[in-house]
Amino acid sequence: MASSHLQWLVIKNDSCFLMKSRNCRKAFSKESRNLKNMNLYKYNGLIHKRTVGVTPAADGKGVVLELSKPKVIRRPVKRFYKVTLKKDNRRILKSIYNNMKGRYHYNLNLCAQKRASAILKSQKYNSNQFLKKKIIMT
Repeated sequence: MASSHLQWLVIKNDSCFLMKSRNCRKAFSKESRNLKNMNLYKYNGLIHKRTVGVTPAADGKGVVLELSKPKVIRRPVKRFYKVTLKKDNRRILKSIYNNMKGRYHYNLNLCAQKRASAILKSQKYNSNQFLKKKIIMT
């Protein structure tokens, strides 16, 4: 397996997940395990041994925490394991912190918690409930 720096040099400008626009200097990325969605070496989810992904759950309640196992890089099926977290917000953020503590970089831990918090906040209200409240208030 090539080093992560060499892999980054190859995919930095030519990744299929890359999003560029004329008006913005920064390039963004649509990778599933890129927590900041920025095209930077630090947050790239394709090249590092330990990666983290936080996505909304399929049923719309809770989040799915996707962690990687660094020892099984050559087995793509066994490389990632997913944990669905459906408790209340405080317990979800605490379990994300505990799952990543000591194994992942502290900045990634904070980014994962921020992503999970944003997902949980978006799931708090349905669009129908929001519209009903808005109509009642006016």
